[in-house]
Parts: sequence; C-alpha cells; structure tokens
Amino acid sequence: MKPLAIIGGTGIDELEGLEVLRDHRIETPFGEPSRPIQEGRLGNTTLYFLQRHGSPGAIPPHRINYRANIWALKSLGVAGIVAINSVGGITSTMRPGRLLIPDQVVDYTWGREHTFDDGEDGTLMHIDFTEPYDRALREALLKAAETADIPHEARGVHGITQGPRLETAAEIQRLARDGCDVVGMTGMPEAALAREADVPYASICMVVNPAAGLGDLPLTLAMMREILASEAAVVRKLLSELLTRHNGA
Repeated sequence: MKPLAIIGGTGIDELEGLEVLRDHRIETPFGEPSRPIQEGRLGNTTLYFLQRHGSPGAIPPHRINYRANIWALKSLGVAGIVAINSVGGITSTMRPGRLLIPDQVVDYTWGREHTFDDGEDGTLMHIDFTEPYDRALREALLKAAETADIPHEARGVHGITQGPRLETAAEIQRLARDGCDVVGMTGMPEAALAREADVPYASICMVVNPAAGLGDLPLTLAMMREILASEAAVVRKLLSELLTRHNGA
C-alpha cells in the first residue's frame, strides 16, 4: 500500500507522534517545495508530511510554490494527499472549533501559478473539476471521523481568497451570496494541481474564527491560535484513524 501525504497548514507545523525517518529534498521543474518533505511513521503507518508555509519561516499564501509542492509529492508516489486548511466560518454551522470536510470550492485567487500546463506540448490540459475533491478519499475521511466519534460537517463550499490580508465584511457577504460556507487562502491552486497530477486530494478545514463582520471581536492571530491549538489535536486524532484504516486496507 502506497503511503498517504499530509499537507499541514497554519497550526500544523509538525505531526505530533511522527517518527521522522528521513527528509526528502526534492528539486522540481518549478523550483523547491516549501521545505523538505518528511517521511516518517505514525504508529504502524508510513506517511509523508509537508508544511506548505515552510518552517520555521512563514511563506504567505500567495507566495507558496504550490506547483513544486504537488510535483514533489507525486514524485514520491503517494496514494493521495490530505490537506489541512485553517479557515473562517461564514454560515451558521461553521462556528470556531468546527471541522469541515468540504466537497466544493470557489476560487477567488489571482496571479498564482495555477497549472502545470505550459502549452509546450501542443495539447490543452483540460481537467474535469466538477468534484474538486477526490470522492473516495473524502469518503475515507468521513468514515474515519465517524469511527473516531469526531463531530464534523460532511459537506460545504470552501471559498479561497488571495490573502495575505483577511477579507472585508462586504467581501464575506459576497462569499455568502456565492454559497461559500468557509473562507481560507491556501486551498487553490493546490486542489487543481493535484487533479492535473492525477493524485487523489481531499481537505480538512479547521474553522478558527468567524469571518469578517460575523463576530463581536476584532480578528486577531491570538484568537485564532487558541482555537488552532485545540483543533489541531482533533485533526491529529482524525488523521491517526484515517491512516490506520488506510494501512489496513
């Protein structure tokens, strides 16, 4: 069984309990990934882990080399990628502390290198993106959450904005009218690049704050970090269950 890869976001700099076996420093046609990819064992399961923002530095969302990250993970032959995203909640069910396993995306980003298709081979790399997340990998996440008795939302629309600034209240109202349930900054072009690379990809969204204009307090990093600390532990529990099921498949 090929190992899964985990892409960590804000609050998931390391995987607690991961026994790192080796680091993979991979050069790609698109430059270097955010940092060396860790190969390790979590319990009895081998996996790969990549922090998309780098570490100890912090690469902002619009400067992440998404193409290099996905290319490097594909070159390692991963069975799939589970991305962890910190997001703001828009709809009433997406309160801080909630986990969402989204099934749809609305992409508001711009200016990012969003495709491997450079046009040099004379063919167009059209991909079916009707379902932006891999159905089987999403189902595996949902079953793992149910088995581990982890409260979660099984469907939702992930809106992705450019960053690094947070959104205005009016922008959040627009996202709500567009049908977005949560808002983040790193879900695209990551998901589309994984589809181009033919690597199954799914996301776990951690709601760490109410989106702009929907809470009583100003949005601060301190507020988000407090929620992140508690949610990160729940996400690790979910990943542990997923990896155990994957290893036993």
